[in-house]
Amino acid sequence: MAVINIFNPLVPNNIYHGDSRHLLKRIERHSVALSVWSPPYYVGKYYEKDLSFDDWKNLLKDVIALHFPIIKPGGFLAVNIADILCFKDQTMPKIMAENVSRRKVTLSKEEIVAIKSSHPDWNRYQLAEHFGCSEQTIDRRLNGNNIRGGKYQSQTRVFLVGALIEEAAQEAGFYLYDRRIWVKDAAWENSRWHTISYRSVDESEYLYIFWKPGITKVDRSRLTKEEWVNWGSRGVWEIPSVRSNADHDSKFPVELPRRVIKLFTQPGEIVLDCFMGSGTTALAAMSEKRQYIGIDKEKKSVEIAKKATESINLYKKEPEQMDLMINEIEASYGIK
Repeated sequence: MAVINIFNPLVPNNIYHGDSRHLLKRIERHSVALSVWSPPYYVGKYYEKDLSFDDWKNLLKDVIALHFPIIKPGGFLAVNIADILCFKDQTMPKIMAENVSRRKVTLSKEEIVAIKSSHPDWNRYQLAEHFGCSEQTIDRRLNGNNIRGGKYQSQTRVFLVGALIEEAAQEAGFYLYDRRIWVKDAAWENSRWHTISYRSVDESEYLYIFWKPGITKVDRSRLTKEEWVNWGSRGVWEIPSVRSNADHDSKFPVELPRRVIKLFTQPGEIVLDCFMGSGTTALAAMSEKRQYIGIDKEKKSVEIAKKATESINLYKKEPEQMDLMINEIEASYGIK
């Protein structure tokens, strides 16, 4: 783990343990060609447990603002993030849902009404005895009070994060330059989560790319002809998700930051990731002969990332072996 001296700037090719809001101030001004990172998603992970929604918004706003002084004029800030699919909203009306496909009892409201018309004095307990079901079933069918999520839990809605990210970037001085969609695996292939409503299962995330005013060097030779055709000029990137999260539960595939790095930086330039996690961005930078700076507030994550970069350093003198190791890492993630 890198030792932090509060009087010295952060040195490239190191991963630092600490809060990004503190350590970003110690990066040399106008030194970073690209910052690419994925922040907490506000979905209840262990490292988000102390964050309120306002805390989370302020975290994103502060971190984005702190990037403006350190990114080169003409450089880029790329944020990988997904919308919040289950955003709790106490003001949202309770969703009354008749999940007919999941009913254990096929009894309909019309059947109950028909019997009730013949026996207007019957209460729901007598109706339940007649139909051989619970009185709760009678109540749900008659009154439509099968509330999604339970009577006492807050309802959830989808929260679109794009406007929040763009507003924070514009306030900092950046301009939205581009956006890409990362299409992952179908969620049911690597997750137990599924929906019991009409809501979709999310299979994509967004990559918002912001530009700092200045001269930007466009060099198509950084990509092969096939890379330009297959993804360099395309807005939708199909990249399989990470299959194994045994050591860290918020990984993205190496291929995602590697594409951004190849597209927006030159060899030797500095790539920053202020939510480094397991070190994926550092590995991608090293594989493309760029320098890197990593920051993460979780000590365990820093240790995992340091171990990964130290392992790949063994292959620096042999490009073919280094490519082999990256391929092995990606294979363990399920990347082809």
